[in-house]
Amino acid sequence: MEVKLWNDKREREMYENFAELYAIIKATEKLEKAYVRDIISSSEYETECQKLIAHFKTLASTLKDTVPSIERFADTYKMDCPAAINRLVTSGVPATVEHRAAAAASATTSAAIVAECVQNFITAMDSLKLNMVAVDQVYPLLSDLSASLNKLGILPPDFEGKIKMKEWISRLAKMGAADELTEQQARQLHFDLESSYNSFMAALPNAGT
Repeated sequence: MEVKLWNDKREREMYENFAELYAIIKATEKLEKAYVRDIISSSEYETECQKLIAHFKTLASTLKDTVPSIERFADTYKMDCPAAINRLVTSGVPATVEHRAAAAASATTSAAIVAECVQNFITAMDSLKLNMVAVDQVYPLLSDLSASLNKLGILPPDFEGKIKMKEWISRLAKMGAADELTEQQARQLHFDLESSYNSFMAALPNAGT
C-alpha cells in the first residue's frame, strides 16, 4: 500500500520545497567544512557558496509562511548544521567576502591612525619651533603622540619612536608644569621627534613605493 505524504498539489510542492531546503542546508554545511579544511580553493568556495545562498534566499522567501524559523526547521529535522545556519541565516555572504570586508575595515582604521600619528608628530615639532617649551605645553603633545603610536599594530614594541617618547614623557613627568626645556633639551627633543618620524614613515607598508 502506497502512503502519500501529501493530499494535494499544494502540499506536494511544500514537501518538495522542504526537501530542497534540507539539501541546501546540508550542502552548505559540507561546503563550509571543506573550505575550513582547505579541501577547496577560496574562489571555488565563494562561487558555490554564493549559489547556495541565492537558492536559499529564494526558497526561504517562498517558505516564509510555513517555515518562519530556519533554526526551528533544522531542529525539527535533527539537522546538526551550525556552520550552514551561520552562513545562510546570520551572515548571508561567503566567508571570503566577510574576510575581505574585515581586512578593508582594518586597513581603513590603520590609515586613520597613521594620519593621526603624522599629525601628532608635526604638531609636536612645530610647537618646539614656535618656542613652546614649557612642560605643560610639551607633555600633552608627546602624550598624544605616544598614545597614537601605541594604537598602530604594525609598529613593534621596541619601535624607536615609542621608546624615545616614553623616555621624554617620563623625564617631563618629574618636572614642574611651569618648568621649561633648556635650549639644548628642546633641540634634542626636536631631533628625536624628527628621527622617530623618519623611522615611522620608513616602517609603513609600501613606504617609498
